[in-house]
Amino acid sequence: MCGLVITTEGDRVTDIRGDADDSLSRGHICPKAVALQDIHTDPDRIRTPMRRMGTRWEAISWDQALHEAIDGLARVRAAHGRDAVATYAGNPTVHSLGAMLFLPEFTRALGSRNRYTATSVDQLPAHVAAMHCFGHPLLIPIPDLDRTEHLVILGANPVVSNGSLMTAPGVGDRLRAIQARGGRVVVIDPRRTETAALADQHLFIVPGTDALRLAALLQVIFAEGLAQLGRLGTFTHGLDALKAAVAPFTPDRVSAATGIDAPTIRTLAVDIATATRGAVYGRVGVSMQEFGGVATWLITALNVVCGRIDAEGGAMFATPAVDLVRDDQRGRAVRFGRWTSRVRGLPEFAGELPVATLADELDTPGTGQVRALVTHAGNPVLSTPNGGRLDRAIAGLDFFVAIDFYRNETTRHAHLILPPTSPLEREHYDLAFHMLAVRDTAKYSAPVFPRPAEARHDWEILAALTAGLGDSATIRWRARVLGTLGPARMLDHALRTGVYGSGYSPFGKGASLSQLRRAPHGVDLGALKPVLPDRLRTADRRIHLAPDLFLRDLLRLEQSLAQSSNGLALIGRRALRSCNSWMHNSERLVRGKRRCTLLMHPLDAEQRGLADGDQVRVTSRAGSVDVELEVSDEVMAGVVSLPHGWGHGRDGTAMGVAARHPGVSINDLTDEWRIDVLTGNAAFSGVPVKVQAAAFVPDFDTAGLRA
Repeated sequence: MCGLVITTEGDRVTDIRGDADDSLSRGHICPKAVALQDIHTDPDRIRTPMRRMGTRWEAISWDQALHEAIDGLARVRAAHGRDAVATYAGNPTVHSLGAMLFLPEFTRALGSRNRYTATSVDQLPAHVAAMHCFGHPLLIPIPDLDRTEHLVILGANPVVSNGSLMTAPGVGDRLRAIQARGGRVVVIDPRRTETAALADQHLFIVPGTDALRLAALLQVIFAEGLAQLGRLGTFTHGLDALKAAVAPFTPDRVSAATGIDAPTIRTLAVDIATATRGAVYGRVGVSMQEFGGVATWLITALNVVCGRIDAEGGAMFATPAVDLVRDDQRGRAVRFGRWTSRVRGLPEFAGELPVATLADELDTPGTGQVRALVTHAGNPVLSTPNGGRLDRAIAGLDFFVAIDFYRNETTRHAHLILPPTSPLEREHYDLAFHMLAVRDTAKYSAPVFPRPAEARHDWEILAALTAGLGDSATIRWRARVLGTLGPARMLDHALRTGVYGSGYSPFGKGASLSQLRRAPHGVDLGALKPVLPDRLRTADRRIHLAPDLFLRDLLRLEQSLAQSSNGLALIGRRALRSCNSWMHNSERLVRGKRRCTLLMHPLDAEQRGLADGDQVRVTSRAGSVDVELEVSDEVMAGVVSLPHGWGHGRDGTAMGVAARHPGVSINDLTDEWRIDVLTGNAAFSGVPVKVQAAAFVPDFDTAGLRA
């Protein structure tokens, strides 16, 4: 979503810088944008289809590769049923216009219930809360960052991420602007992050206890008579049920568990409720825990109870030029739990299952066992819990097709790798992140370089597979038609028929692809606007403040107060120069000081006789890793932190830079059995671990490390 000015000379990039005239990013740029040129020219990037023959790889033609892919998947499906073929889509999928348009068609053609994405190791609780409160999984409230005066940030580091489920390039400048206009920024996190260092106040919190603290904030607001729904009260129901449900969660009762004293909780609650313009925002630290669903819902409830939803300076909804909510006629039906996974009974949401159970489906024999896999831009071995188990399970597949241009820790097991074009060889319009932007804009980016004659875009690969695997004439016909249209014409239609478009009138001046092509810096559509109740997609067009499934989960939350935890809790972290696992083959993003270290508080290090720079062994129920220790009061006592996305250099990969900077994978420690049982999202935050010197690690039973 950041506007870039890319200068080229022939087929070579000579400069990449931020576009100062971009309607949203205003010149902001991060190191990952500069690294686009490294991906484009990377000698390790696969440019022609590859077939694995034992441990040897050979290049084959596109016709042969697509034929073998279709034949192999069809054989598994014919022999073992539709559900024997699973799909996994990784994070880069959402950054590709073609994949966003054509991957759903492919998964529908396969017809398998074993559909997985990175959603369930990230933001799934936000979608579940949005669906039940507002009627659609993409109706996620976004802080009106440029007008708010009191922002509370929970489990998020937007200075590094530039906003996650909050598209806001240059967050640091936007937060400083809040302070410059007399506002206040509060961060609550087990680590003093880059965002916390900029904030007016930072509070440490015990990992996994955000739901307790949020319930206590609501309890105080109700007890003090500070609830003020304003105009939301005319189309909101469930206020009394919510008030009764949070009544047991007093600050005195939750303070010991959360690590935040009761007076501080009370003061924060009053500040949130009485601020002139305010918003509460939470991200992965909130959603990636055992109460991620209820915690994410409580953030929404807190914003509603204070009258901050759909209000300037509060938490608002974007009105994008291509509106995936407006265009989804199925949005009013809650699609959750229509089926469950075969082995563990985890719930489906919007057609996909939690990826925490993928290894179960791969290595558990019986009817419905997954025997074939298709991945798109994914590396689940490094991105999903207990990656070691998943690694072993994927290695045993009957057939595996990877749509990817790297042979990484997951795709090294593929039978076929089908490489798409690079980001600089394809057009782009961001379907997802305009839905979550802090300002309504629209921008189309043409390809920087023409597609090489022998290359295929990801949407062309997906269209060919869909046409070959569709088991009805309608599916095959639709795949051929959409393949003929291509993303550009599909995008043009969506723009013309969207809220800012004027249809196909020859005299219309509304949104269209031709308009965006004439505006390379993007089109500014204005600040976020109040849109409720019209934008609600609940059946009764009302906000559902207290859905039953969340109220029931508060009982489980209350029971957690009786539990005690000993030892250390592991959390993740990310750096500005890191984008999950998929850009570590760029030298500029991995050079410098080693970043894959274990952060530990000085008191915890002293108790264990450890010092900064020591090699330590971190052990969980799932496995162990050896890593360099970094002693720092950046984390609270009782908490250790490893960055996400590392663990490169395994046998069979072909990413030279990443192999020279391997690090260790936090997902060799995370536990596939630790999930939010309400939503099925992986619970990465707060994994129980032991840390000892790597030089002498006695054997011990790891069963006690299960949460």
